[in-house]
Amino acid sequence: MTLNNETIQNLRQEYRSATLSETEVAPDPISQFSKWFAEALSSGIAEPNAMTLATATADGKPSARIMLLKGFDNEGFIFYTNYLSRKGQEITKNPNAALVFFWLELERQVRIEGTLEKLDEKESEKYFHSRPRGSQIGAHASPQSREIHDREVLQKNLLLLEEKYKDAAEIPKPPHWGGYIIKPTFVEFWQGGQGRLHDRIAYQKENNLWKIIRLAP
Repeated sequence: MTLNNETIQNLRQEYRSATLSETEVAPDPISQFSKWFAEALSSGIAEPNAMTLATATADGKPSARIMLLKGFDNEGFIFYTNYLSRKGQEITKNPNAALVFFWLELERQVRIEGTLEKLDEKESEKYFHSRPRGSQIGAHASPQSREIHDREVLQKNLLLLEEKYKDAAEIPKPPHWGGYIIKPTFVEFWQGGQGRLHDRIAYQKENNLWKIIRLAP
């Protein structure tokens, strides 16, 4: 196959599985997300909790990566990471962020905008100790986002830590590791439509209330 711009331009997917209207959605975005997320789970999609997290550098440049959603409630959407990583440092300087979920099999996308806050330390501790032991040690072993000479650096760190904690009943959570919650101010639900006339229903927070609006595709 010859790959060129024309080949890429001709990549098209016709969406026709469903529609979405203002009368169908829940009165608030968390309830609507819960409905769609449950449907994504039951559909058998691989890692339906995979999401793009977009932050910004100190000089305003966009910065994005794939993360895994680890929970949500009426307050917002939760994930865990290294606070000293690039994303952690960006969040410290600018707490505004966005999430994007894309469930191709359901022809759906969810966009979330809001501000990030650290989770309570006890909640981060609880989740950390629910992780597999290897993941707990890995959180100590990896100086996330920092330049390292080669992979052997990680392997050496891992061996040292496995020896250090081999008899430990519990591995302590690193102080630089924990959770964030993004508290949404805008949430958009996108349902693919025929002829690129997609349905876009958004929730905009105004005076602590959610306003439902339709956006043109």
